[in-house]
Amino acid sequence: MDVFLWGVLPYVTIVLLVGGLVWRYRYDQFGWTTRSSQLYESRLLRIGSPLFHFGILIVLIGHIMGLVIPESWTDAIGVTEDTYHAVALILGTFAGFATLVGVVILIYRRRTTGPVFMATTKNDKTMYVVLVAAIITGLATTVISAVDPSPDQNYRDSVAPWFRSIFILQPDIAAMNAAPLAFHIHTLAGMALFILWPFTRLVHAFTAPVQYLFRPYIVYRSRDRRPTTAGATRRGWAPVGTPDRAPERVRRGRR
Repeated sequence: MDVFLWGVLPYVTIVLLVGGLVWRYRYDQFGWTTRSSQLYESRLLRIGSPLFHFGILIVLIGHIMGLVIPESWTDAIGVTEDTYHAVALILGTFAGFATLVGVVILIYRRRTTGPVFMATTKNDKTMYVVLVAAIITGLATTVISAVDPSPDQNYRDSVAPWFRSIFILQPDIAAMNAAPLAFHIHTLAGMALFILWPFTRLVHAFTAPVQYLFRPYIVYRSRDRRPTTAGATRRGWAPVGTPDRAPERVRRGRR
């Protein structure tokens, strides 16, 4: 079971995440959306959506720093372990509670607003259950680490090495086994969320308007405001940066 959970399931998650995103982009581009319901209700949305989105962004940055950056790197730049955990505890708790409050408001809005509830699918309900489970278990690991600062609760010595070992195709199952049960549950909830991600409204998180960086400039042309004589043809839009050979062609035609 340990080999399956920490040596096989992570790769199944990556395959389903990447494969699901590719499939969704190729065959369901019109469904690649949040299916916005702002038209039906906006008061609660204006509160819950910023709390959730900004909170989850800070949570994501914290996970990247904690799992990807080795402890030796932070030590090398002079950040002590106590300082690191104090900052992680403060920011993690704040961001986690903001995310949880935001998603609770969004769920309450979806449940109590008739048109929004009618637009809620079984897929959405499953996604919300897994999302809330991942948030709550993440908050639990943060609180447990604060209450019990023993080396056994230091995820940088257990979960982080296992996470990095996945990407070099040498999963460190023993390191993950050494992590407390709360981290196991949170990791499993996170993998379940990533498996569902491409097939839910959460897919919009992978959408970025990159094409706007490379689109051509919009060229504005001005009209010729010079007064025209009676009987003369009024000029329309004048081309910019190109030779105007229309009069020459007209003269040749008259000849």
